[in-house]
Amino acid sequence: MCGILGVIGEAKAAPILLAGLRRLEYRGYDSAGVATLVNGSIERRRAEGKLGNLSGLLDDQPLAGTIGIGHTRWATHGVPNEKNAHPHATARVAIVHNGIIENYRELREELVAAGYDFVTDTDTEAVAQLITAHLDRGLDPVAATHEALKRLHGAFALAIIFAGEHDLMIGARLGSPLVVGWGEGEMFLGSDALALASLTDRITYLEEGDWVVIDRGGAEVRTADGQPVEREVKTTALSGALVGKGNHRHFMLKEIYEQPTVIGDTLNAYFNPASRSIQLPELPFDFAQLPKVTIVACGTSFYAAMVAKYWFEQVAGLSVEIDIASEFRYRAAAMPAGGLALFISQSGETADTLAALRYAREQGQHVASIVNVSESSMARESDLVLDTHAGPEIGVASTKAFTCQLVTLACLVIAAASARGSIDHAREEELSKAIAEVPARASEVLNHDEALQALAHELAEARDILYIGRGPSYPVALEGALKLKEISYIHAEGFAAGELKHGPIALIDESVPVIVMAPSDPLFEKTASNMEEIIARGAHVVFLSDAAGIKALGELAKHTVELPAVDPFVAPILYAIPVQLLAYHVAVIKGTDVDQPRNLAKSVTVE
Repeated sequence: MCGILGVIGEAKAAPILLAGLRRLEYRGYDSAGVATLVNGSIERRRAEGKLGNLSGLLDDQPLAGTIGIGHTRWATHGVPNEKNAHPHATARVAIVHNGIIENYRELREELVAAGYDFVTDTDTEAVAQLITAHLDRGLDPVAATHEALKRLHGAFALAIIFAGEHDLMIGARLGSPLVVGWGEGEMFLGSDALALASLTDRITYLEEGDWVVIDRGGAEVRTADGQPVEREVKTTALSGALVGKGNHRHFMLKEIYEQPTVIGDTLNAYFNPASRSIQLPELPFDFAQLPKVTIVACGTSFYAAMVAKYWFEQVAGLSVEIDIASEFRYRAAAMPAGGLALFISQSGETADTLAALRYAREQGQHVASIVNVSESSMARESDLVLDTHAGPEIGVASTKAFTCQLVTLACLVIAAASARGSIDHAREEELSKAIAEVPARASEVLNHDEALQALAHELAEARDILYIGRGPSYPVALEGALKLKEISYIHAEGFAAGELKHGPIALIDESVPVIVMAPSDPLFEKTASNMEEIIARGAHVVFLSDAAGIKALGELAKHTVELPAVDPFVAPILYAIPVQLLAYHVAVIKGTDVDQPRNLAKSVTVE
């Protein structure tokens, strides 16, 4: 979602802010701005659209000052334009904000009645005006901010500077992440550690409800009630080198091609090559005693959860419930005592998933998380953390994080099946061998890139595209459709192949391409029957299968893509890669913004 950066030091702030905001572009945004103090007064530059527009404005109208805040905005209240772009300011306060102030209407009405004028349509301006009102009553900036924070309901991360205060910045968080960066004679605030990676490797993660008073010499963290509290200063391994595109045109393509490597990195954490077995960290529960597993996630991570449900139930014999995080806690699900609640999130900061995690904690569940950011809020609040080791993922459309989630889940399932006695030693060895071969097989899949690129020219002309699969291939069909729609803006839907004749087959005609995912697994013949049904109705089929599958059915399809023959257990991991490449090439052909598609954000930190 919105990106926040703050800097206080000796160097000129505006260029540092602009460079840092570029590192936050991956979060998704529709406007941007910066504010600094110039001779004690707040000066702002804001622009609708991409950072290039703000950069051009700063070239024409440079900003002086050594203290400043910057922001990339993803609109929640008010249309994306310059007026609503952050930072928001009064004559006394400038503020940037990620999140939603739920009671802003009440605050706005109260402040308007007191004579304060509002000029934007945003919820954030209410915070700036509220702090100003407390300043006008004679409170100092720290006290005024504390009083204002007590009134705010919702989720927020804030960075605030004050007119006439060249050595003071205040940050606060509730429900949205915020980190403090420590330098030598300079200090920083950021939405995440990646934003500060080129500035410092010393980071403090603010806890829920924390706020922080910063000057050039350091920071004092306080709890919600204003009491000083110690928070650990950690050294982060992130660096600026991790977020370049290399020789690739887009981050998304780079991240697709990184998958053999990062899948290997993930396996190195959970697979012992000497014993050829899965080795997880010590578990705070016994798989053999679990009454139930509940998996909760959003978006692409939810499709990873769907695959895991098939795996847990088929391989480990363990009952699994899955749900979308934004729906889960609102249905007040009954959860058996001692169950496992597993949460999946690339960022570890997804607001709905984090709220669901806290609900599960209240229900007496063991809480585990699978995240790509090991020091995220979800990780810090979990009993067990399984890191996906995918590295920073900048493209908004998730690729390598998804396959690394699947690999992590596969390792967890094998461990669960072994602990429950659901598989014998021979089958455990087979599954372990299959998962160990995934990095090499993923490299083989990438060899089809040129053929997929050629196929994309035909798909780019379609108005609608369908994806079908059965069993664990069904969630991959859903993921393929999601990838296509989110970056190419072509309408796409994924279906369980057996459900076509219950309605969706009415959509089939010669203008609707259908992507069929059918590895040689126990459901292959069923999928083959569904494929023949749609071909009989004029569909142009793109058939993804292995050599045996293509030998059996390839002549019926308009196009075929041959994938490596693997144990069906790991097929969903590999079949995700060609649908990622297809979506990427279609989007490039259509000329969309691949890495930052319209209306989307990388990390959804508001409900």
